Amino acid sequence: MMFGVADGTAIVVGEAGDGDEAVAAVDACAPDVVLMDIRMPRVDGLAATELLRGRAEPPEIVILTTFDADEHVLRALRAGASGFLLKDTPPAEIVRAVTRVAAGDPILSPAVIRRLMDRVAAAAPDSAPTAAVEPAGPAPAPRQVRARELLDRLSEREREVALAVGRGLSNAQIAAELYMSVATVKSYVSKLLTRLDADNRVQIALLTHDAGLDADG
Repeated sequence: MMFGVADGTAIVVGEAGDGDEAVAAVDACAPDVVLMDIRMPRVDGLAATELLRGRAEPPEIVILTTFDADEHVLRALRAGASGFLLKDTPPAEIVRAVTRVAAGDPILSPAVIRRLMDRVAAAAPDSAPTAAVEPAGPAPAPRQVRARELLDRLSEREREVALAVGRGLSNAQIAAELYMSVATVKSYVSKLLTRLDADNRVQIALLTHDAGLDADG
């Protein structure tokens, strides 16, 4: 389902039955937000999300799923989805989530992200292939190394804002905590999106967690 949002009001502007139709419908309807079912025939929601978020001016995407610990949900968030909703979410809450995402606000807290990542990791098979010779100590995962390298490029102030975003703070809360104006916070967040090659605040939060930084920084 696709929504256009104006003055805080969301209206349905299009629908699609599978990922192929979703991509075509976005071309035809130019929605602000796409509510994407992650499991669809032919091209699934994950592939469609990756295709749409790879565009120059992509719509915001909210994943619709039956199970919040699905590894595909995490992949969709990494691809640029702004959050996810369970399929039994009441319609009024879905509309509120759509309008929030259209306004640039996150609908997924870092606590939910962390729980999702932990559950997906716990569900991974124990019989994964291992090297013939085990290293003396655990080596950082490539994703953790990349996240740390990206965060290390930031100035001290940029890093403080990134960690605050990772804790789920709003712009107003960050402004109060770091003694800066809301406009300045917005400017920092915009810079972070560019410097961290992130599509949205959810991806900034994912980076801080990938780097092994907990909610206390």
